[in-house]
Amino acid sequence: MTQKHQEQQEHREQQGGSRGWSAARKGVWSRLRFTSLRLRLVVVFGLVALTAAVSASGIAYWLNREAVLTRAQDAVLGDFEQEMQNRAGALPEQPTQEELQYTAGQMANSSQRFSVLLIAEDPEGRTVYGGSGGLSGFSLQDVPVSLREAVNERQKITSTNKYAYHLYWQRIVDDGTPYLMAGTRTIGGGPTGFMLKSLEPEAKDLNSLAWSLGIATGLALIGSALLAQVLATTVLKPVQRLGTAARRLGEGKLDTRLRVSGTDELADLSRTFNKAAEALEKRVADMAARDEASRRFVADMSHELRTPLTAITAVTEVLEEELEFEGGGIAPMVEPAVRIVVSETRRLNDLVENLMEVTRFDAGTARLVLDDVDIADQITACIDARAWLDAVELDAERGIHARIDPRRLDVILANLIGNALKHGGSPVRVSVREESGDGNEDGDGSGGNPSDGADGASGTEAAADEAADAGADPGTGTEGGGGGTVIIEVRDQGPGIPEDVLPHVFDRFYKASASRPRSEGSGLGLSIALENAHAHGGEITAVNAPEGGAVFTLWLPRDVSVLMEEETEGTEGTKDARKRTGGTSGKARGGKGGALRENAEGDAR
Repeated sequence: MTQKHQEQQEHREQQGGSRGWSAARKGVWSRLRFTSLRLRLVVVFGLVALTAAVSASGIAYWLNREAVLTRAQDAVLGDFEQEMQNRAGALPEQPTQEELQYTAGQMANSSQRFSVLLIAEDPEGRTVYGGSGGLSGFSLQDVPVSLREAVNERQKITSTNKYAYHLYWQRIVDDGTPYLMAGTRTIGGGPTGFMLKSLEPEAKDLNSLAWSLGIATGLALIGSALLAQVLATTVLKPVQRLGTAARRLGEGKLDTRLRVSGTDELADLSRTFNKAAEALEKRVADMAARDEASRRFVADMSHELRTPLTAITAVTEVLEEELEFEGGGIAPMVEPAVRIVVSETRRLNDLVENLMEVTRFDAGTARLVLDDVDIADQITACIDARAWLDAVELDAERGIHARIDPRRLDVILANLIGNALKHGGSPVRVSVREESGDGNEDGDGSGGNPSDGADGASGTEAAADEAADAGADPGTGTEGGGGGTVIIEVRDQGPGIPEDVLPHVFDRFYKASASRPRSEGSGLGLSIALENAHAHGGEITAVNAPEGGAVFTLWLPRDVSVLMEEETEGTEGTKDARKRTGGTSGKARGGKGGALRENAEGDAR
């Protein structure tokens, strides 16, 4: 293999590696994308678990918070109320400040350890204060006004309310620390007392509880995600196997079957798939057998017809010589019949040869015989051999060379130009240009741009898109072709191709009008031209020019030998090229084909 071919091989291997990495990334993303059923299952499970955990944690925290605060609050208030009755109630109605101070200290030393502030009037009528001195000096300014007003408010004594004054409490927060503050007046007269108790221990316990519930919620969320992953794997694994089997079935591996286990709905789906695949395999096998029998019949019939046709052709040649010889022995009344026999014999001979060529393509026995040719010289020879010089305008510079099969190129050109002359009208314009491997035009290209399609888009772009879809790359040549692309355009001056006929111009035996089932052509010319283009790894497209007329564009790689070498080596690049060309080119390169008559078939337009 030459250095150029080695570089191309290395480039394809690098592209294959990048494609593999890209495919791996796409596979990971396909499992993570938001439309993925796996991700949706995990998200739904996570949301359900998160909602349940947050709800349970919130309810548990609220209940525990109320229980803790209520328990601490009841204990403190009960102790404070007891101390007010026992110690503050023992004070005289007009105690001194020392007595208040002493009593407040004793009350603060109770089991709950709160700060106390006592307020009363001394014998001289002055308001005196006595505090326990805790919490940086608990004073009256620290007591909210609302609490002071509630404590000093005198209640009406009724059958249900035996006391004029009651115990009131309030929770406050100072510098981020929660406190419980309460106040009451001594029953039967005496000092007013206020209490301040820090709830920081209870707040720490509640914070610890909140952290514990948060951790439990997080663990529940992680557990639900893992459970959802396991469940998704269990549920989606059969679905993934089914998808893989469906792709293999679509690739033509009709023997693909799924392993069935269980009795659930997925197992029923697998059984249904296996039954459908089995039925499809049987149907395809039957169709392939019928198709093979049909091709064998056409091939055998064509071969059997050649023997009598040889004798008939020899007789018609003698009759034709008699017609052309002056003073011949053919009667004037018989002469029209003889001419019909000669014409129909030639047509029958052409049809048999075309049928044999089609069977070679179908059987995969057509092979290219490559040679270096000048495209302009080849087109000139094709036109000159058929006496089309007066009806064809050639716009091609010499020096555009390609390594192709000259005989098959001649068949393609003869069919395209002959079809344009027969159905489109002269003058037929044939132009040639070339594109390098980077997609830039290297040739003259004057007048060689394809006309716009029927939809108003550029004909060059439309043809390029169609060629790319079929496997021929207009810019770089077909894969493995190397050296760029040769583009040959055949434009006629006719009315164009009807829109309903345009998609079928390359179909075998297609007739544009059912009222004309019989025509001079066999309906195989354009089909054979397309098969020969595919054999080179190229493509033919057909569009209508906006100013009228049809444009057939032929795309051929500059060097087909590289493609043939890759097929011999069995590289992956060749498999991709065959897939892009629908397998037709692979059939057409299988073996050596016989001669094809160089006639222009009149495909229906």
